[in-house]
Amino acid sequence: MKRFYPTIYQKSIFEIPYQKLKEQGICLLIFDLDNTIALIDQGEVDEKTKELFRKLQKDFQLVIVSNNNYGRVQPYAEKLQCDFVASALKPLRRGYKKIMKKYGLHKEQMSMIGDQLITDVYGGNRMTGCTILVDPLGKKDLKISTLNRILERMIFRHFEKTGQMKKGVYYE
Repeated sequence: MKRFYPTIYQKSIFEIPYQKLKEQGICLLIFDLDNTIALIDQGEVDEKTKELFRKLQKDFQLVIVSNNNYGRVQPYAEKLQCDFVASALKPLRRGYKKIMKKYGLHKEQMSMIGDQLITDVYGGNRMTGCTILVDPLGKKDLKISTLNRILERMIFRHFEKTGQMKKGVYYE
């Protein structure tokens, strides 16, 4: 079960201790899109997110990695002025390997930030040095995420039962 355990758990992308990540040698942040950066039916990037990305770009390379298609991901990446990988098939390694090769990085220099244990944390634990789980922005999910959410609830129950982690109790 440790493969599903995030390094950091925070309420949202706005609460993450980015300075701590920088001090640990992280130089590239990988963000999931749907329910991490934006609601799944949200078409525009909000100003608060744009401002966060502008600030982060001073210290980090930023990449959006999403299982969603090019038409959904590309406009966000363009508006946030960052790189992206669409149709990434997380938790498979393909998208992460593409980023590592393009930027010439080792896994310890990258962090994965997302709202799902199955795709984002599990995939990130396999291919990055740090995983950060955030609460989903909304309750509405893509249909493909329904099974993941059921499995995720079981994993959270296990973590809670063993005293490792509780949903809504955040840590760095």
